[in-house]
Amino acid sequence: MSSTELPGAPTSSPPRAQDGAPVSPGERLWTSRLPGLTMRVRHRPPVRDGLPPALYVHGLGGSSVNWSPLLAELADRVDGEAVDLPGFGHSPPPDDGDYSVSAQARAVIRHLDGTGRGPVHLLGNSLGGAIATRVAAVRPDLVRTLTLVSPALPELPPQLSAVPTALLAVPGVAGLFARMTRDWSPERRTREVLALCYGDPARVDPEGFRAAVAEYERRLELPYFWDAMTRSARAVVDSYTLGGQHSLWRQAERVLAPTLLIYGGRDRLVSFRMARRASRAFRDARLLTLPEAGHVAMMEYPDAVARAFRDLLDETTADAGRS
Repeated sequence: MSSTELPGAPTSSPPRAQDGAPVSPGERLWTSRLPGLTMRVRHRPPVRDGLPPALYVHGLGGSSVNWSPLLAELADRVDGEAVDLPGFGHSPPPDDGDYSVSAQARAVIRHLDGTGRGPVHLLGNSLGGAIATRVAAVRPDLVRTLTLVSPALPELPPQLSAVPTALLAVPGVAGLFARMTRDWSPERRTREVLALCYGDPARVDPEGFRAAVAEYERRLELPYFWDAMTRSARAVVDSYTLGGQHSLWRQAERVLAPTLLIYGGRDRLVSFRMARRASRAFRDARLLTLPEAGHVAMMEYPDAVARAFRDLLDETTADAGRS
């Protein structure tokens, strides 16, 4: 089950853009505007011209900042962009209020079609992994390779530690939780999210923790925060129940792109046992397991994730050369 990702916890406190969005050294921010859809985009220019494009998609409650470590790690191999999905990070809610996995996949597709960057190396975490799977299944022309970090593919029953997040989908529960935790300090809220998402929360240094607290405070002040969380959690639960051609597992079987799957042994939100099923579902899959990682391996172990991604690029480039 997907969860509230750490709302933008870099390993150090970065400078901020005029709208308050954190910007790590070497990054720039721009805004993708389409009818009914506005998305903030984080771009890490490549170290040299001509590198292939990559697009990174965050999970529920997260933002493009979740990918900053990997954007930096891979700047010598790809021209990377990370989006703030509608209603998250510094992107406003979608005009139609649709937070379904299909709607978010359409947002990613529209962004890629609008910019003409496809085909891209597509990377997704948690809910972003479900979105990326759907994009790769329905628009194979837009995806060169697919990398999924703890993807929120249907897991029934979910592991017990993921159930509280699933309950956000129940009408009234988000409001009840907000009332029950109104006296919590921002620091306590942030520690709770860290404990849920990280295999070892101590890997976030003090400056990174302060940045995460500040971002959490900002998000809580947004008038649509709980609505976006509730609707998105409901969308994940709904995606678990879809059958037929709309089933995420059925769509995983349709993915043609070479796929890298990454699972953490300490993930409290997507069960480690799902790694085997995912490896069988994707027709061209390779698997990386990180026993000490939690739900956001690209933040905890960006070097290990980057190495696996480089191997994927080297392998697929070699295969293309032989064909």
